[in-house]
Amino acid sequence: MHRIILKLFILITVLAVNPVLAAPVMVEPEWLDKNLGKKGVVLLDMSSEDTQYERFHIPGAYYFPYQVLVKMDKKKGFPEAVSDQRMDKILSYFGISENTQVVIYDDMGGLNAGRLFWQLERMGHKQVSVLNGGLVKWILSGRKVTNEITSPTSVKHLLKDTTARRENHADIEDVRAASKDSSTVILDVRSDGEYLGDSKKKKGGHVPGARWWPWQQGVDFENGFARADKKRIEKLLQKAGISNKQKPVIVYCRSGHRASQTYLTLRSLGYENVKLYANSMNEYGRSGSKLIQGKKP
Repeated sequence: MHRIILKLFILITVLAVNPVLAAPVMVEPEWLDKNLGKKGVVLLDMSSEDTQYERFHIPGAYYFPYQVLVKMDKKKGFPEAVSDQRMDKILSYFGISENTQVVIYDDMGGLNAGRLFWQLERMGHKQVSVLNGGLVKWILSGRKVTNEITSPTSVKHLLKDTTARRENHADIEDVRAASKDSSTVILDVRSDGEYLGDSKKKKGGHVPGARWWPWQQGVDFENGFARADKKRIEKLLQKAGISNKQKPVIVYCRSGHRASQTYLTLRSLGYENVKLYANSMNEYGRSGSKLIQGKKP
């Protein structure tokens, strides 16, 4: 009897301190099937093209184009992540409030969904998940799709709990420092050609000390574009020097697009100290910072 009372006391205490527990990083099609249309759940379709959404999508989903997540900085010459203030307006338009559970999917193995997931975690939105396998796995499992387009009902999105913000963004100084410190692993998730560069033309290359870990390793393309087998991914990560899930990791690519998918993969496996260098080689390559060519550490 005393044990039951103690367990209840602990549960009440936890809920009082943290009334809204974070949603799982990934949800399966079975879970979404049971929760479609439920109040407090908003489904966002980030398919590669708007014409795909118009043809068919998961019932009740709103189309959320990837382009709204970045804004061109004319002075720097490349797109950067939109501000939190801008994101608040976008989320409000889609009817997303502080406690709304956001479920994101795409048709690209998480390339688009990963970027929005990263941004919402950075802002401190606790209730955000990505559909494992996205639209591809949903269809292959025989679930319903529709071409009916519904318009969202706007609400006021305002994150009051700023302590929930995740420090998941790396800037160029963080990358430079990490390249000189082995306690942080830098993952370059681009193609091998991009990573190696062209030594003859003195073009391209990678951040000093960065390990090559192509983002595709995190996706099982033969199984509905779902996340690859957990043990297989962790084995590949160990080869790249990541065996401790608390070890600091910085991921980058060219524009932060592919790297955000790797960010999602790592977070879904319980890696806590992961940062995305969102400006990636768009910025680093223009900065005059040192690049290594023709070598895989």
